[in-house]
Amino acid sequence: MIIALGFILPGVSGGVLAAIMGIYGRMLSFMAHIRQNFRRDFFYFLPIGIGGIVGIGVLSQPLEYLLAHYQMIVLWGFAGTIIGTLPTLLRESTSRTKRDKIDIIWFFSMLILGGLFLFFMSEIFGTIPANFFGFVISGILIALGVLVPGLSPSNLLIILGLYAPMLKGFKSFDPLVFLPIAIGGIISMLVFSKAMEKLIQKHHSRVYHFILGIVLASTILILVPNPYSSESITYQNATISDWGLSLVLFLVGMALAFWMSKLEDRYKG
Repeated sequence: MIIALGFILPGVSGGVLAAIMGIYGRMLSFMAHIRQNFRRDFFYFLPIGIGGIVGIGVLSQPLEYLLAHYQMIVLWGFAGTIIGTLPTLLRESTSRTKRDKIDIIWFFSMLILGGLFLFFMSEIFGTIPANFFGFVISGILIALGVLVPGLSPSNLLIILGLYAPMLKGFKSFDPLVFLPIAIGGIISMLVFSKAMEKLIQKHHSRVYHFILGIVLASTILILVPNPYSSESITYQNATISDWGLSLVLFLVGMALAFWMSKLEDRYKG
């Protein structure tokens, strides 16, 4: 249920929570080498999967309500939690090798080009519909958030316009939402887990600078009104108290993310 927070809370990474709970290494190994010890690992992770489904259903209803009535304040709080993870990602990016020019190029390429692509994506490709195909994409992104500690997929789902429909389906335990997301998650894990394991082993610094660029770009876009996205933040009729609460929650979110990163370091150690 705790790891489920990483599935639906922007700024919270399922991979980080899995590391805190002490199961990330075994989970990545299971997904990358699924035929080895399948029966043993399947029954080990089965109750974790059940708890994740229950956690998603329980948490979705209050989140949907808060976004519907306090969108600006909630999104600023989410942005704070994402910003609070950046110091950890920065440390991790140079934990094995020193930062070089190519790492910097990767970061700024993803920050600028990736940010522009995300901003105009719905205009270029059209809005991704909240249907079976759209929720398969959601599942792929959610699974990537588990495979890559520090990567929060929910902020990307907000930009894509899939976040609110996903929460609505989770709240009612709608099988037409759960099933395609599960399919997308399985596809992502089978396709990317082995590749992610090898990429992190061989190109650790490049991978994390890529992630840093995407995370920062998507965070900025959460706070910038986007005429091409129906779920974009709006500042119309915002009062002084709205701005004050937004700032407070932004700072609280940063502090929470920093505390979680300390927990991760402690449990990894």
